Parts: sequence; structure tokens; C-alpha cells
Amino acid sequence: MTASPVITGWAHTPFGKSQEPDVESLLASVSSAALEHAQVDSSDLDGVFVGVFNAGFSTQGFEAGLVGVGQPGLGRVPAVRLENACATGSAALYAALDFVQSGRGKVALVAGAEKMTASSPQIVNDALLHASYRVEEESAGSFAAIFGQIAGQYMERYGDHSDTLARIAAKNHANGVHNPYAHMRRDLGFDFCNTVSEKNPQVAGPLRRTDCSMVSDGAAAMVITAADLAGAAPRAVGFRGRSHANDHLPLSRRGDVLEFAGARAAFTAAMAEAGTTLEDLALLETHDCFTIAELLEYEAFGLAEPGKGATAIESGRVARGGDLPVNPSGGLKSKGHPIGATGVSQHIMAAMQLTGDAGDMQVEGADVAGVFNMGGAAVANYFSVLERVR
Repeated sequence: MTASPVITGWAHTPFGKSQEPDVESLLASVSSAALEHAQVDSSDLDGVFVGVFNAGFSTQGFEAGLVGVGQPGLGRVPAVRLENACATGSAALYAALDFVQSGRGKVALVAGAEKMTASSPQIVNDALLHASYRVEEESAGSFAAIFGQIAGQYMERYGDHSDTLARIAAKNHANGVHNPYAHMRRDLGFDFCNTVSEKNPQVAGPLRRTDCSMVSDGAAAMVITAADLAGAAPRAVGFRGRSHANDHLPLSRRGDVLEFAGARAAFTAAMAEAGTTLEDLALLETHDCFTIAELLEYEAFGLAEPGKGATAIESGRVARGGDLPVNPSGGLKSKGHPIGATGVSQHIMAAMQLTGDAGDMQVEGADVAGVFNMGGAAVANYFSVLERVR
């Protein structure tokens, strides 16, 4: 096995309601741009790794082949599509990393995309339920309701933390103002997020609309290069550590749903491989599909004891100017959550910070970053520790 590969270029569309008509167009727009950013040609590629969830958003499948339709120069490059619920983008990325690190290829393109807003609410709801164990959990009615039940369990055990969830939402929306790719660049404020209203209705259990990530279109792509080619690249962001860990798909088989044991396992293994502690991280891009998820991730990663996650945000530690800024990009809550693109996007947001290219999002002195992307309710868990190589 060779040294760990590096990220040498990327591209990112704005997230939101895209004018691009389909996933084919979204993939095409970022594929060529990422190659240009990395200063490589399509002829240099040894493999293409595509992340698209789909699950009913489109009747067009075989998304690996779509890359070569939108970009004919990629039509004969070996390509594969991966899907792992909301961690689809990271699944594609990790497959590309394994491909390059094993020595089977030198340069790979990773592209994640989703077109969600053209589908009816009924189709979107049904598609998202694919990320649950439908035999037992479909009766909840929606994926939001599953997380609403998790939030309800948290509050039954630890007391009403609706204000904590509102603080998380308000933080991420305030951060998203500075992200040119974000779906919603609006500082909603704590009071709005903490108040049930016509514009912020109750969605499921204690979750309000501001506690839920938005239905979005978008795409993101990056180029992965063998370490021995990094010297010729315009930039290089490396993986100091990374890990993929799973937990049981049926929530009924978990010892404690609130533990997020799979998330903790991925975090612990990646940090150990990296030889890194929380104090070493300059920032964390984490998976806030719902605000309760970010709260539970504080506790799974050791920012706070179980039931005490509120202290991480009340103390200011996870704020933009805190000891460990969490989601300086605005997270999924503000940036949006086009399923297949999310994991790729999160890694790009961190890479931009490490190369000093994050613009108004920039965290001063960012040198090591954590990225956490999960599929389902902490079923498929990916944690990466990134650092700038050059």
C-alpha cells in the first residue's frame, strides 16, 4: 500500500434550487471544473467515482455512465457509482482514496450530485425514507419524524432542550451568510429559530422547520492524486486519518439510540490513526441533517458528556470564533443537503479552510480539520482528519 493520497482540486455548485435540469448536467458542470482546478486532463484519470443517492428522484439510473455523457472526454474512463444514504458522497470519496492508495490508479475524480427540488414532496419524502429500516420505521411517516422521535427521547431523558437546538440552527444560519455556495444565506437569529410560528412550524416531535436541513439541488467534485504526484500539483490536502464505521440499521437493535455509537467509533478510529485530539482540530464540518444530530455528535465526539451537549454551544466553544468552530460553512442546515453531494461538499469546505481559500468563511490559522458525514441515523459513519500538505 502506498502513502495516503491527496486532494489536489475541487469544484462546487451553489446549493439550492438549481437551474440545471438534471443530475447529468450537475455532474458535468463540476467534473470539468474540478479537473481544471487540479490542472489535470481527462486523459490523466484512472477512475471516476460517482455519488448519487437517487432513490426515486429520477428514472435515470446508471449515474456512473452519466459523467461520460455530460463530459465525453470521460466516456471511456472506468467509472462506478456508489450509494450509502446521506453518506453517499463520502462513500464515493473513500472508494477513490482506496483505489489510489492501493496503487491501482494514480488520479481519480470524485463527483457527488443530487437533483431533489424537481420532485414532488411525496416523492422526496418516500426517497428519504430509503435511508431508514422501512420494515420498522416507515410508520413514522417521514425521515424527519424518525429524528423527531430521537429528539423526543433526548428531551424525555435530559429535559427540554428546544432552545439548544435553536442555538445550533441560529449558529449555522449565521455562518451560512458567509458561504457563497449556501442554499440559505440568511441569519435567522435565535428568537426566530426558537419560536414556533407560521414561518417556522413544528415538523415532527420537538423539531421545527429550522431544525431540519433543506431539500436542495447541487453537485461537488474533487480530484484525488497519488502522494508521489503531489509535488507537481497546484495544492495538496492530505488525510492524516480516516475511518468508516457502521451501526445497526434498525434503531430497535441499538443499545442506546442517543449514543451514536457508530459516529463515536468512526471518530475514535480516525483520530487515533491521525494521532490527533480535539484540541488539535482547528474546525469541524459535521453532519447536521437535523439539529439534534449535531447535538448528539457533540456528545459522541467528546465535546461534552451525554446530556450536556448544550454546554458546547452555550459556552461559545463551537461558535465561529470559539476553540473549535463547528460548521463554519453553515453546515447542511444552511448550506443545504443534496444527498449525493453532501459528503464531497463537506470535505471541500474543510480543504478550502486548510488552503486559505475559504474567503469570508475562513477560520484563522486553520491547519487541521475534522469532517463527519453519516448515512441514515448514524448508520454509515465517515470521519476524516485533513491537513494541508502543500
